[in-house]
Amino acid sequence: MKIATFNINGIKARLPRLLEWLEETRPTVACLQEIKTMDEGFPAEEFEKIGYHAIWHGQKSFNGVAILADGTKPVEIQRGLSIDGPKEGEGEQARYLEAEVNGVRICNLYLPNGNPHPGPKFDYKLAWMEKLRARMAQIWAEEVPAVVLGDFNVIPENKDVWSPKAMASDALMQPECRDAYRRFLADGWTDAIDTLNPRGGVWTYWDYQAGAWQRDHGFRIDHLLLSPETADRMVAAGVDKEYRGREKSSDHTPVWVELRD
Repeated sequence: MKIATFNINGIKARLPRLLEWLEETRPTVACLQEIKTMDEGFPAEEFEKIGYHAIWHGQKSFNGVAILADGTKPVEIQRGLSIDGPKEGEGEQARYLEAEVNGVRICNLYLPNGNPHPGPKFDYKLAWMEKLRARMAQIWAEEVPAVVLGDFNVIPENKDVWSPKAMASDALMQPECRDAYRRFLADGWTDAIDTLNPRGGVWTYWDYQAGAWQRDHGFRIDHLLLSPETADRMVAAGVDKEYRGREKSSDHTPVWVELRD
């Protein structure tokens, strides 16, 4: 069972690249972030043509998450974490979608970026991480096979970025969000990519600016966290780096884990 995460950075703009990746790599489950479309604009029929069924949680112009499953429809468990946006009176943003696929709990998330730091957006990011941790604790208590995955907007350690100095002031690198991420791991969740690449140097994102892709100036912010029931089944995990280099690609690239049945 192959489970993948892919921040697509606009599903309409990247649809040809997304369909290409799905057909070439055929993940069992594909979790998407930043679909950037309202619910009625989601192109579900395009995925059905190649055998994928989807559920999605959209929002106009930004955010938005979706879960695609090969040959079966994801069974929705929960959408949202019941936390309002950083501005007073702002409703909940479309950042979390949870489902069950083939007996595995899939928790797809697009964690707030948190810039500029400091400020209300960074405070919202930390509050969101606390809400996520509480939800993860509930799932843990159920003792079900689970994968919590998506764009966490956290660079966990200095080994996960091309230049710690260049990113030092960014919200992705701040001690507070790094500490919050470490608390997920201390609770017993396994970072799949880090476990198999303990020396780091694995990137999942390259900015469109300043020739970042061509110079390999990237960092790792897309993560897959495994419960004990899934960590015991992990046989491989990796990054589909080549898809970042294709025409009109997302600035992220797919990240995946393979589990024994």
